[in-house]
Amino acid sequence: MIEIGRICIKLAGRDAGMKCVVVDMLGSNMVMIDGQTRRRKCSIRHLEPLENVLKIKKGASHSEIAAEFKKLKIETKESKPRKAAEKPMKVRKSSEKSEEEKSAKAAKKQAKEEKKKEKKAEPKKAKKHIKKK
Repeated sequence: MIEIGRICIKLAGRDAGMKCVVVDMLGSNMVMIDGQTRRRKCSIRHLEPLENVLKIKKGASHSEIAAEFKKLKIETKESKPRKAAEKPMKVRKSSEKSEEEKSAKAAKKQAKEEKKKEKKAEPKKAKKHIKKK
């Protein structure tokens, strides 16, 4: 009953009550529709087939379907896909440090290294192991 070119009425969704035509079979339960509705895949349970069948090829474009609907005196909406707005880029905060902060950090690092050298230079004390009885 459902075939390519079959005119149907959409039963569910925001396009309910509008006429469409089956453009492609996408499986046992799903079809691609176009016409007064948006071009999209749809369950066959959401369609009411009519007796009219259009002579269109599989995967016909929207303009071809609109021309066929015009012959039947059925209006179609021309819809253009929305263009995605540009997402604003996140701006990183600059981490510019003053010369004083840079020199203070370098001085701390140098002092830390000197302490390590001093510890290495000190002679190690011998540890005595005492056994408890």
